[in-house]
Amino acid sequence: MEMPYLCCKRPNDCSQCPYSVPKEELFFRQLPQGHHFPAEKTTRNCILFMTEGELLVNSEEYPGITLHAGECILQAIGSKMEFLALTHVKYLIYYFTQLPLLCESHYHQVLDRESSPLTYTPLPINRRLQRVVEDIIDHLQEEEQPCNSYLHMKSSELVYILTNYYPLPQASTFFYPISSYTESFHYFVMQNYLKVKSVEEFAHLGGYGLATFRRLFKNMYGAPVYEWILNKKREGILDDLQHTKKRISAISSYYGFDNLSHFAHFCQHSFGDTPRSLRKRLVAGEIITFQRNHPEPESAAERP
Repeated sequence: MEMPYLCCKRPNDCSQCPYSVPKEELFFRQLPQGHHFPAEKTTRNCILFMTEGELLVNSEEYPGITLHAGECILQAIGSKMEFLALTHVKYLIYYFTQLPLLCESHYHQVLDRESSPLTYTPLPINRRLQRVVEDIIDHLQEEEQPCNSYLHMKSSELVYILTNYYPLPQASTFFYPISSYTESFHYFVMQNYLKVKSVEEFAHLGGYGLATFRRLFKNMYGAPVYEWILNKKREGILDDLQHTKKRISAISSYYGFDNLSHFAHFCQHSFGDTPRSLRKRLVAGEIITFQRNHPEPESAAERP
């Protein structure tokens, strides 16, 4: 006899719940064979848990590896990832800003590694982790409105198992990509530098006084705020023009330009050419660089 379909009996309106705004996000994905996600930088940390099929992954840590069912990988904010489904695939992906830690002291032991691993290999999903992953997927599939409180609890359980039920060297290698973001200031900068229009706005967003923010930034990055942001934007623009098929307008918007005219002026000032011409030259194989500590643009609209 077939069991009746079970689901949560809570009220549909969860707007009053203190967890109504998720601290992290979990998605269950199914992709047909041949589905391709082009290379794109992640805007948050993420862990991908494969449950079925084979997925070709290309990133700095995992260059051209095939991720199989029963394996997981972690990618840090700012990583560029490309996916190709070699078969029909199913996976759970967990996006987070800061990990929900049940055992913070042990997590710091996990991160206490002085040098980067020589190679990264996918982490096998052990029996305990598999059960939690299946619980989360069941909840996401059963509920029209998944409970953020429940998902936050299960996320904490995921992290607890990853940090406490694997040998320390194995867990340290897995979490190493995010070890440089344990400094809250560092993570704040990486998460928000594309969103702000001025140094003043950047400082205010983090609750810092302007002088304090400039000092902290210079101590951590060794460069003034506006120079660092402009150079990060230049790197990203060249990369997107060369390796993605994004429209020029989409690239302009992503990097915070108010209109295409400002974006074109920025490219002309930084690289000596228009965005469309730069794309043609890059696709043709020309190497285009820019001078570090480039003089800042005069336009206030382009000056971070």
